[in-house]
Amino acid sequence: MNAICPSVLITDDDLAFRETLQGVLEPMGFRILLAGDGEEALRIVRTEEVHVMLLDMHMPRLTGLETIRLVKQFRALLPCILLSARLDDQIVEQARRAQVFSVLPKPVTRRQITGTVTLALKRTYNWPRRL
Repeated sequence: MNAICPSVLITDDDLAFRETLQGVLEPMGFRILLAGDGEEALRIVRTEEVHVMLLDMHMPRLTGLETIRLVKQFRALLPCILLSARLDDQIVEQARRAQVFSVLPKPVTRRQITGTVTLALKRTYNWPRRL
């Protein structure tokens, strides 16, 4: 992992939401990658170095969970954070089985998103020490 700049892939079909999260995370020193849907996210994970994925649950073509299941087939340890405005027990259980790092309700606070991304990096990569 690049010691100075871990990368975060933000996947959401809402451009304004992607850009809002980018505006929160980029000043913290993260390299931000943006995807408008799950298929685009899969292409990015296959070609770019991605350290954490943030995904909306409800997107066209592939849901966040479907995307995570596909990513885990070739990047099993990549921490994925699922976001949803319509969380229910079924989604939370499916996320647990898909080995999602965390599930966050929308709207998400700055503290929730920055804390969860930082925790994912720390637990997965022992960031910022072992880079």
